[in-house]
Amino acid sequence: MSSTLSFFSLVTGLYVLHFSLALILVNKEVPQTRGMLYPRESETREVRSLDGIWNFVRSDQANPTQGVRDEWYTKDLSQSRPTIPMPVPASYNDITTDNLRDHVGTVWYDRKFFVPRSWSKNQRIWLRFGSVHYEAFVWINGQKVVKHEIGHLPFEAEVTDILNYGAENRITVMCDNALIQTTVPQGKITEVPNDNGMTIIQSYTFDFFNYAGIHRSVHLYTTPRTFIEEVEVTTALSENNSVGEVFYSVSVNGSAANEAINVLNIQANLYDKEGAKVANTTSDGKLDGCLKLTGVKPWWPYLMHPEPGYLYELEIKLLAANEELLDVYRLKVGLRTLSWNKSQFLINGKPVYFRGFGRHEDSDIRGKGLDNALMVRDFNLLKWIGANAYRTSHYPYSEESMQFADQHGIMIIDECPSVDTENYSQELLGKHKSSLEQLIHRDRNHPSVVMWSIANEPRTASMNADSYFELVANFTRSLDKTRPITAAIAVPYTQDKSGRHLDIISFNRYNAWYSNTGRLDMVTQNVIDEATAWNKQYNKPVIMSEYGADTLEGLHMTPAYVWSEEFQEEVFARHFKAFDQLRKKGWFIGEFVWNFADFKTAQSYTRVGGNKKGVFTRSRQPKAAAHLLRKRYFALGRDLDQCQFPEDLFTYIADLIS
Repeated sequence: MSSTLSFFSLVTGLYVLHFSLALILVNKEVPQTRGMLYPRESETREVRSLDGIWNFVRSDQANPTQGVRDEWYTKDLSQSRPTIPMPVPASYNDITTDNLRDHVGTVWYDRKFFVPRSWSKNQRIWLRFGSVHYEAFVWINGQKVVKHEIGHLPFEAEVTDILNYGAENRITVMCDNALIQTTVPQGKITEVPNDNGMTIIQSYTFDFFNYAGIHRSVHLYTTPRTFIEEVEVTTALSENNSVGEVFYSVSVNGSAANEAINVLNIQANLYDKEGAKVANTTSDGKLDGCLKLTGVKPWWPYLMHPEPGYLYELEIKLLAANEELLDVYRLKVGLRTLSWNKSQFLINGKPVYFRGFGRHEDSDIRGKGLDNALMVRDFNLLKWIGANAYRTSHYPYSEESMQFADQHGIMIIDECPSVDTENYSQELLGKHKSSLEQLIHRDRNHPSVVMWSIANEPRTASMNADSYFELVANFTRSLDKTRPITAAIAVPYTQDKSGRHLDIISFNRYNAWYSNTGRLDMVTQNVIDEATAWNKQYNKPVIMSEYGADTLEGLHMTPAYVWSEEFQEEVFARHFKAFDQLRKKGWFIGEFVWNFADFKTAQSYTRVGGNKKGVFTRSRQPKAAAHLLRKRYFALGRDLDQCQFPEDLFTYIADLIS
């Protein structure tokens, strides 16, 4: 009897354990973003930058909330602690010469600024941050105005009634870089002993440094009392891409139920690159409409057309019933269509073969801080090497870089900050969905954005991954049905539980590096076999979203040996051979090298100063593999899209006479 009870107890225990591991997730609503148009000056708007040198204080790691309890925000930070100068925008980690780099917890910024008396007249004033990582609390003149969680995304607050006009004001920001299991991305905080007692350690599984601070620009901008709050744009092409339509929808003053809307009109004008008006319409009593134009110039990716990245300017004017001009907002628009099926991805009806990179916003000293000089250099290198796309691994990139991609015809796989997702929970799901909602709200009007990536290397072998990513994918589609959904998957196809919820399958694999290290004879067939298996499993287009090898610039070894420039070239060449065989199958649609440039990681004995898989160094100079990849990408461009070779693609060797 006792043995029977013991067996029953064991079976019951296993049954309960099984169901306790099966997480029940509820599809809850997430807050919806309002406004957040990129700050642009117009006849009715002014924009002022608060970028520059701010004052900076770090909190004690053991007492991160002291500044809140002691109300540091009610006076100058210098009255609470000694301050140091800190540039904005920039990561704070690499600016000083002490141990600020590895600080865990809160830091504080403040600065003073004047607001002109003229701004007090019949206007609304907004404070906008391009990004603060990871969590931000903001005060103006001692009053809390906004709190925001999740880095790499903008947030704003109205400060009209808080500012001192014609006088000095103070802005104070508390930034918290701590990552835990319910943040996006995830991390862990532990307390461990050191030589002086105990210390706080931040750990995470993702392979890039957790830079923190005010990473992007801070702006004050004005709007009229009644103003254009949102503009959403979609486009269509017909009659062999010769006729275009621009559909626009406008939100005014933050409330669709506003009684004044019935007496407001929208005048929409579309201008070509030369400034000529090519279409216009007035939406009487309505806030949406359509602009139709013939002889349209579609938006094409780089090397797919002689004039890539063609942009029109859409001018939205908000008019009162008496035709008084209330507000004006302008944005760039690219006319293009996207479609996809079980084997292809098409832009303007033409199949696309992606050739590009995974990247990082990362550079020496400034970390992940916005750097316009670096951004321009990066796009020059992307075009020099013949790439037509990149993935914003592993978080949303700056709005300025998205605008640059629009202008240059570089396609973007736009990725949210969910990386190495694991330990699925209801709270994590809510923040994951919120990160996607904010990302899509911000980037929905960019023609360069052709795909949403909902995660990088999530732990999709987990039993809870199926329901979790079903909810995430369906939520993403509810926000935007015009673009396909992908995720960069690293688990074997036999274990994955997310692919059935995606439109495009992307997989990461490091043959001859993490797998079969140094074995160049174990690359080509493995890539062919795995890509084929992914396609057979899900019957969807397949992209290899990461492959590569760490390479120390200047290290040369023959025969090729790991870490040498020769080895990186050989790894690439073996992948190229696999890709060319896969392209013939009709469902393999892209190859993305990891990485565009070397970047910083957490300290590790496997990382010599960071991740060295870049084809460019961290200072954006080419390694030997960059020249090989350039020949590859331009050869693909000529074969697939009939582009021309650059004159300097091949070095003169000899004039051979038979």
